[in-house]
Amino acid sequence: MIDQLLNLACGLFLLSAIGVLWRRELSALIALLTVQGLALTGIAVLLAVDRHSVETAAVAVGVGVLKAGLLPLLLRRVLARVPEARETAPLVNVSASMLAAAGLVLLAYAAARPLVALAPTSAAQAAPVGIAVVLIGFFLAATRRRAISQIIGVLLVDNGIAAVAFLATGGVPLVVELGVSADLLLAVLVLQVLTARLHAAFGDTDLDELRELRD
Repeated sequence: MIDQLLNLACGLFLLSAIGVLWRRELSALIALLTVQGLALTGIAVLLAVDRHSVETAAVAVGVGVLKAGLLPLLLRRVLARVPEARETAPLVNVSASMLAAAGLVLLAYAAARPLVALAPTSAAQAAPVGIAVVLIGFFLAATRRRAISQIIGVLLVDNGIAAVAFLATGGVPLVVELGVSADLLLAVLVLQVLTARLHAAFGDTDLDELRELRD
């Protein structure tokens, strides 16, 4: 039963990342990031129940509060300060992004074959999902123009790394997860301040257009 629920959570985790490449509305990207945070929390909870680990359960609670609650809330506050509600001109269109996502998923599964062979458990077999999300996050950050879209790409990378850590090792130490979470929270807070100041000064948060302001 736990294995089936774990596979379901991993599938939702991956589909939410692919959905981020499909949608252009920034509000939809934040909603999908929230869904991914819930899926990651579910993965951690299921592993904690399976291994009867109190520490993993504590990490799962922290992951849920941060990744499904606090970070999306801060991103919504950033979005409320800027009028651009869509990623109007990504460097790669939606169709090409979907093809790239399929290729990245295949690459992730091919690259993770040695890892799966070392630990042929149901959790380890799902680890390629986390690697795929890491690659999709890098792709998103590299092909989107809006600052919010790019920071969501970075958050996808972090979620993917956390998923690999949970699935491959059964959890990460609480102090490590707290340290990473603090760094992410600080990054989003800085983004909130910078985005508001960029929009107030230049009227836009498209990073390609802001590069043209140099002398």
